[in-house]
This record gives sequence, structure tokens and C-alpha cells, in this order.
Amino acid sequence: MSEGPRKKRVGAKARLLLLLLLAIASGCLARPYVENLLHRGPVPIGMPTPRPEGEGWIDLLDAANAPHWKNIGDSLDIFEIEDGILHIHGRTIYPLRYATYTAQTFADFDLHLEYKVARRANSGVFLRATPNDPVNRGFEVQVLDDFGKRPSKNGAGAIYDVVTPMYNLSRPAGEWNSLDITAKGKQISVTLNGWKVIECDFAKMTEPIGKFPVAYTNLPLEGNLALQDHGGEVWYRNILVRPLAP
Repeated sequence: MSEGPRKKRVGAKARLLLLLLLAIASGCLARPYVENLLHRGPVPIGMPTPRPEGEGWIDLLDAANAPHWKNIGDSLDIFEIEDGILHIHGRTIYPLRYATYTAQTFADFDLHLEYKVARRANSGVFLRATPNDPVNRGFEVQVLDDFGKRPSKNGAGAIYDVVTPMYNLSRPAGEWNSLDITAKGKQISVTLNGWKVIECDFAKMTEPIGKFPVAYTNLPLEGNLALQDHGGEVWYRNILVRPLAP
């Protein structure tokens, strides 16, 4: 192929990219649709699932259970619960702190919760966590402001730094999202905004993966539920757990 057509094609791509960037800056074109044009075809759009109903569900934010949420790491006031919403203030980053449900631990369960994040906020849902070491003795489902970005092992709905979700179904900052998580033995599934994005078996993870020094097959099969304060404002509501028989 001659240099002429190649240069013309490169020039056309550069002009397209410039037009797309100008469209983003002017607010005429939403970022995820630009990324779709540049990097991939259409992706699904997630919508929150409704609060579950029926027997067996425990509302962890009702009047009886709300007082059992504690920052057990130190005495800093990192969250408040008002009108059924747990609000993490996000005023500090390190050391990382956790709003932890202390009334009971959970082994096999279905979990439903809804969250919304402020711009650039980072949090996470820690499950089967050991209070003095939730990062290495528990696992995290990531909560993040990353609407429109490609799915990654550190993105919304990921099992943090270990398992990448099929799609990134997160909603824009300020909008509510839903997470539905099932843990049964070492089988874990994660549904973000109505789409199952992860189905995995910790039993196969016999060696450390990602940055963690522990093999996930050796993680505890029971522990606390905790919500991470990572320096950004996050709101949680409708936190319901349904324990499952082993």
C-alpha cells in the first residue's frame, strides 16, 4: 500500500478522535459511548434490582440492627446512619477504616445492597472478613466511580485485584447501583445492576493471585460484613442478608 492512503487513513482517525474529545468536553456526547466507538461495540446498560422481599432476609439497617454498625479500628467517626442510609463521610484515606456489622457473622448467604458514590469515590464491600485483617482474611467486591470505563480487576463489581467482571455495569456518580452477591462454600457470584458479571470458584485459586499473599481457597468461610472508607463519600441502603444452609 502506498504512503498516501495510509496517511489519509491516519489523518481521518486523528480528526475523528479530536471531534469525539470536543464532544465530550462540550457535554454533547457521554464518555461511555465515546469509549464504545473507540474501543469496542455496544455494551449492556445496568439498572438496579429492587429490594428483595420474602422470608429469611435480615435488614441490617433497620432500627434493631443499625446500632450494630461500628468502626472497630479506632474511635474516629467515619459514618452515620439516618433514614435507612449508611453514609460514609470519606474524610480520610489511610489507615483504611471500615464500617463493620458486628451483631453476627455470615458464612453462606445471599446479599443485596444498593450504593451510590460521589465523584472519584472508592469503597468496597468486604465479606467473610476478619476484623483485624479484612484485606487478607476476607474478600472485597469493589465499589468505585468508574462509569463507562472498561471492566478491570480493580473496577466496579470486581473481586478486587483477583477476578474481572464480564462487563462494567456501574451507573454514573450520584446514581444508585445494586449489588447482589451469593456466597455458598467457595462458589461466589456477583450481580451488578441486574447482570451477573462474576461466577467463580475460590477452590481453584490454590496459589496467590494479584497483590494478595494468600491463596483464596484458604480464605475463611465465615466472617463479618464491612464497608470500606477509602477517602470518598459513599452511601449504602437496603443492605439485606439471607443466610443459606451449608
